Amino acid sequence: MSNNNDDHDDAEITPHEQQLPDRFVNPGLPAHQHRMADTDPKAAKRAERQVATLFTLSMAGTLLLLIAYFAVKLEYADLSFYEAANRLRLSNQLLGGGLAIALLGIGAGAVHWAKTLMPDEERVEYRHMQRGTDEERADAVSILQQGADESGIARRPLIRNTLIGAMALFPIPALVLLRDTGPMPGNKLSTTFWKTGMRIERDQPGGGALKASDLTIGSVVHVMPEGIEKTEHPLEERAKAAVLLIRLEEDLIAAEAEPGSYHGIVAYSKICTHVGCPVALYEQRTHHLLCPCHQSTFDVTQNCKVIFGPAKRPLPQLAITVDAEGYLVAKAPFSEAVGPSFWERG
Repeated sequence: MSNNNDDHDDAEITPHEQQLPDRFVNPGLPAHQHRMADTDPKAAKRAERQVATLFTLSMAGTLLLLIAYFAVKLEYADLSFYEAANRLRLSNQLLGGGLAIALLGIGAGAVHWAKTLMPDEERVEYRHMQRGTDEERADAVSILQQGADESGIARRPLIRNTLIGAMALFPIPALVLLRDTGPMPGNKLSTTFWKTGMRIERDQPGGGALKASDLTIGSVVHVMPEGIEKTEHPLEERAKAAVLLIRLEEDLIAAEAEPGSYHGIVAYSKICTHVGCPVALYEQRTHHLLCPCHQSTFDVTQNCKVIFGPAKRPLPQLAITVDAEGYLVAKAPFSEAVGPSFWERG
């Protein structure tokens, strides 16, 4: 039986199968295409100047960042809010532009150097044991040395020197900017400009105090405390004191929020308790406030309780009332810290 089966198996092998090779023949690498810089010394010199120009551009971007940092002063004591905002915008644009140019110059220069001047021959290296013999390790050192020689780093001092200049200047802004992170904030993160009896004004040019009769049911007004633009640091204070004033039907307001409301008007911090984005999207039909950054959603009828999203705390309520002239005022400062939660807030 064994001999018969062997004969039968041999009979099933076709002549075509018997002619298959043990392995496929290596097709080899395609013919190498030389670049202009490989054959034309003038093209190589031109590419070298282009790389050096990009590295020099990086140095110029770093210098622009440093000059902008020291030249654009951000003392706001003698400036209006809008002048201070414009100056801050200019500072950010120059700092960001300088950093972008510095990074772009180094990156583009390195890429152009590699694509035009460094060797680009295709090579094949077969797999082998991770640790080679002493001879192989010596060969690896020799290959690295050969690569350094072929890159032209020693033969092209213009590229080498401009690269060294760009890389030496680039870390300096980080040292300057990190040095000026300022003093510890103390309790500044937990307090705002709001005080008892302080009038509520519209957050717009010209401001203007508000009366309860100015708000109809469903209306939303962005407000600030009176006199905030006259503070020493108006931008800092405005960032913490932003409030949304909303008028609802009185019977919709939750019992815990009612003592801080006035005839259906409630006031809540505009700063999301997740990471501090501005909560400014109000859906009148559902009475929901939405943070556009991470979709935290707060129910205004339930004392701005979180009903969706990553926020962990309700928006703090600013208790309000009216003064003798009928203008809306703060009944008391915020009873809790506004803004994002962190380890010190429990």
